[in-house]
Amino acid sequence: MPDGAAESQSVLILGGGVAGMTAAHELAERGFRVTVLERRRVPGGKARSMSVPGLDAPGLRPLPAEHGFRFFPGFYQHIPDTMRRIPFGSNANGVYDNLRESTRAMTARAGKPAVEMPTRIPGSSDDRRVWRRSLVNSRLGITVRDLLHFGALLVKLLASCDRRRYEQYEQQSWWEFSGAATRSENYQKFLADGLTRSLVAAKARQMSARTGGYILLQLLQSFGPHPVDRGVDRVLNGPTNEAWIGPWLEHLVKLGVDYRKGISATALELDGHRVSQVQCVTDSPLSIVPVGSTQLTSHKTLSADWVIAALPVEEMVPLVNAEMVALEPALGELKQLTTRWMNGVMFYLNRPVPITHGHVIYIDSPWSLTSISQGQFWDSGLEPYGDRDIHDGPVVEVLSVDVSDWERPGILYGRTAMDCTPEEIVAEVWMQLKEHLNVDDRLVLTDEQLVGAFIDGDIERVGPRANVNLEPLLINTKGSWATRPVGSTAIDNLFLASDYVRTYTDLATMEGANEAARRAVNALLDHAGSRAERCRVFPLREPMLFRPFRFVDRVVYRLTHGRHRDVPLGPGAGQ
Repeated sequence: MPDGAAESQSVLILGGGVAGMTAAHELAERGFRVTVLERRRVPGGKARSMSVPGLDAPGLRPLPAEHGFRFFPGFYQHIPDTMRRIPFGSNANGVYDNLRESTRAMTARAGKPAVEMPTRIPGSSDDRRVWRRSLVNSRLGITVRDLLHFGALLVKLLASCDRRRYEQYEQQSWWEFSGAATRSENYQKFLADGLTRSLVAAKARQMSARTGGYILLQLLQSFGPHPVDRGVDRVLNGPTNEAWIGPWLEHLVKLGVDYRKGISATALELDGHRVSQVQCVTDSPLSIVPVGSTQLTSHKTLSADWVIAALPVEEMVPLVNAEMVALEPALGELKQLTTRWMNGVMFYLNRPVPITHGHVIYIDSPWSLTSISQGQFWDSGLEPYGDRDIHDGPVVEVLSVDVSDWERPGILYGRTAMDCTPEEIVAEVWMQLKEHLNVDDRLVLTDEQLVGAFIDGDIERVGPRANVNLEPLLINTKGSWATRPVGSTAIDNLFLASDYVRTYTDLATMEGANEAARRAVNALLDHAGSRAERCRVFPLREPMLFRPFRFVDRVVYRLTHGRHRDVPLGPGAGQ
């Protein structure tokens, strides 16, 4: 319910991605006047979908593309909660009902049969058949001893107290924790390096064992029945901006949110312990956006009492100045955080591609590829999109690929994706896909199927042999937890909402951004003295079976390590 005291207070949100839209949603529901500044002309941030120029026809919508495919694991709780509050047609649960469960996952191997597995507990004869076939065909070369070792590590994580997790496992890489250096090559490929590189663009030798281990445990727990889950893996039933972001923005506008596109913040100016002005670049010359009651442009007046920076770390760092760091030293640590590239390449095909009903991990691919055939999940298929008469037929399939390693040399040209031209990137990715899927005389992909391709527009060419990435992905490297801030700051009216903020989710995902925004809003409500209900924040689920073991470990760790804490425990520390 709106808080009457909030109606006279306004909030300026920098960034209109998932974090910014979440914060706007929660604040508008509580009666605040909200303005969102988004630098792009397309809403949604890294979660957005976009149109492909040149692959359309009269009367049809342009073919859709994206920064990278959307993936809604079963352990997500914050994003589904928000989706249920976004109206969509006659859907009883709003946008949430646009999610579709994928029933399969596949590990494709170069020159070897792929391993396909159900993403749910076998409940049908077809599920049981796929499970049996996967067990017969797997032959991953992982010894029983290695499997037992890996299983023991997962049990060890579940039985560990919070203090051990943050003080010990946070300081180890996933590679160190998993003991990969002393294990077999296949153990390293499938259970150590492959897990992190393919799913979150991280390297096992860099990623925090605490983060990597617990996200893996959350994925595994999604196999079990839970009333709010729809399996391990869910995707949208259409392009992201049509199935989610567009309806969300429409709902925010109805709630009174002023969502402005094409405006980028360039500097924050302080007056004492408060942000007094935000400098912005718009389509017109440089404008001053005072946090008070002054003009944003020559024809619009903005009033804002609070500022939420819902920007990714690469956009936030340039805004941090010495005056801000003097008040809030944690802001000075942001430049120490690590980012890597994880961007999409889309392939448009003139016939369906029966790979699997879900995501594919190309475990031997030098560029750590993952993909999903999206047309099979879209309610309208590809009928409303593209050109009906190009090449050998209409576009009937969108094969969406994420490239997670841009720093390893490819096969065709011997260069990294960072150094390849757009044409070379497309050719290299297409070749790596075929190498993994066209096995045992089975032609899954052929050049005749390919109608066109699209590379994420965030990849920009800056020279004959160099690319830049406008939107890299945050990586939770070992020991980085202590350098990351919480949602509130010592600057009285400035709050942080981004995936680098300490959260339960603790991963650069839509879920992490959504949770961070909720935490920022809660902190703002506290500072504003609001009586409004606080945003709900969901901890990660842990099996009740291990609670006694965690209690015992807490006692043992305290006896052996004393009371001293080197690392803040939990996302709320200091908040």
